Amino acid sequence: MENSKKTARFIVQASHSTRVSLLMGWLIMCVTLESYAVEKIQLNQIGFPPEASKIAVVPNVQASTFRIVDTHTGKVAFESTLTDARYWDLAEETVKLADFSGFQAPGTYRLDVTDAESSYPFVIADNVYRDALAASIKAFYFNRAGATLESRHAGKFARPAGHPDVLVYVHASAADEQRPEGTVLSSPKGWYDAGDFNKYIVNSGITMFTLLKTLSHHTESLETLGLNIPESGNRLPDLVNEMLWNLDWMESMQDPHDGGVYHKLTTKHFAKKEMPHIQTAPRYVVQKSTAATLDFASVMALAARVLRPYSKQLDGRVLRYQKAAKRAWKWARKHPKQFYQQPEDIFTGKYAFPDETLEDEWQWAACELFILTGQPQYRKHIVIPDIAQVPGWSKVATLGLFSLMDASAGDVSLRRRATRAVLALADQLVKEHNNTAYAVAMTRGDYIWGSNSEALNKGIVLAYANRIQPNHGYLVAMQSLLDYVLGRNPTGYSFMTGFGSKPPMGIHHRVSQSDGIADPIPGFLAGGPQPGWQDSCKYSTRIPAKTYVDDWCSYSTNEVAINWNAPLVYMLAALNR
Repeated sequence: MENSKKTARFIVQASHSTRVSLLMGWLIMCVTLESYAVEKIQLNQIGFPPEASKIAVVPNVQASTFRIVDTHTGKVAFESTLTDARYWDLAEETVKLADFSGFQAPGTYRLDVTDAESSYPFVIADNVYRDALAASIKAFYFNRAGATLESRHAGKFARPAGHPDVLVYVHASAADEQRPEGTVLSSPKGWYDAGDFNKYIVNSGITMFTLLKTLSHHTESLETLGLNIPESGNRLPDLVNEMLWNLDWMESMQDPHDGGVYHKLTTKHFAKKEMPHIQTAPRYVVQKSTAATLDFASVMALAARVLRPYSKQLDGRVLRYQKAAKRAWKWARKHPKQFYQQPEDIFTGKYAFPDETLEDEWQWAACELFILTGQPQYRKHIVIPDIAQVPGWSKVATLGLFSLMDASAGDVSLRRRATRAVLALADQLVKEHNNTAYAVAMTRGDYIWGSNSEALNKGIVLAYANRIQPNHGYLVAMQSLLDYVLGRNPTGYSFMTGFGSKPPMGIHHRVSQSDGIADPIPGFLAGGPQPGWQDSCKYSTRIPAKTYVDDWCSYSTNEVAINWNAPLVYMLAALNR
């Protein structure tokens, strides 16, 4: 900048003809520098298993080749050709791709291209995602409510227990004859839902589904994955131990008198940016809802099946889960349209359904209970679409299709039709992958609050398709979606705290922002870019794939949440080879 100022002063002081000549030269130089501005190569900042597809995004430079350089020796280990340049409107970028899938030698490398800034270092190795997988699960431990996190388990992130929730009040919206307003309940344990300190049944629904399926699909590797949590060493996989913390809380949210389930446990307002043990505001169970009750029924039915191999260690829980699921279904049948309505004095998350339809909740619960019991009363509520929908907390019908695909017995016709619907969606996602300059199955509609979970839930769809019908296209598109959240994206961030060369530091997470530690708790997935501007943070752009601010203020792009971390767990487990 200082040299530019000197050049400008010299031009002003020169003669007219000299000024014109110098000015033209200076402008040409500036345009040239702008045209060849050094931009960084983007890729998965953790790395790749040797046999995985490996793709990097390269700025639109003149070079036509790329090099993989060993960071220890400085020698070129692999060289190949870049693709032709393509434009991606969601990033407003023109880029090339470097595909080095055929390079499998273990080591630590960087990717170089002439006139571009080198990539961050990355690793090729077996079990390359094992540490990230452990951290993504342990993030749930760090979000435990009612638990003292001791230094021997939590290290520098140790903290006192917050929100024991043994004195919880029945809110007016949840009151009935058996439990009038002000009745005191005990509803301990569970996970803080996101950056706040509240607990929500609906969001726990898809979270528990994803974690239970991770366990059922990758049992062998997860049974040996130690997390150093208080329950470690008790003859249960640590993932099971962690899930039990939330399942125990979910059980307590079912009214034992009628089987209905409270929508959430919350304070009336969001807490301040303070540590949880400082928070003393009263907490309430709020309104029973059909959505919460059906999601609860689904989770309990699934947990009863997935956790059955551990029945001896679970002290009767499996049988309790079965009974709880059936009682919840009965309540929902009596209250089929009890939509959650936010009370006037409650201002925390709604997890409600603006379209006032619960068809997907009925579908999911019917599938899980039919698989569990084989009874026709559940079968008649199952409707198989021609094409599945990418799941999310408000779109859970596909979760039922996934379970039908997994079922080893039962209605063969249902399983076949569910498989066709999921394969049709997976084929669509492969087309999205192939049609995008970044080679990632992200469309404009995916850039909503929690866009990174949209990416990873698409990855789970592809994983299911590949389990049933192995296909190289499914695997490549699946790997690319994990690559996207770990660094191969237009922001250049690895969106997982504590992992990658450029991870988020300012996540919207009250504990991470209040504990006096510079680093955020590791293992959390930031929500990701989206152009909604729903908070008071300052944004410089509305480009969908670039609207992201790594700051506490940006809760619409930089918050964390349990339902976003769960698909990260699944994808890391599925792709760790």
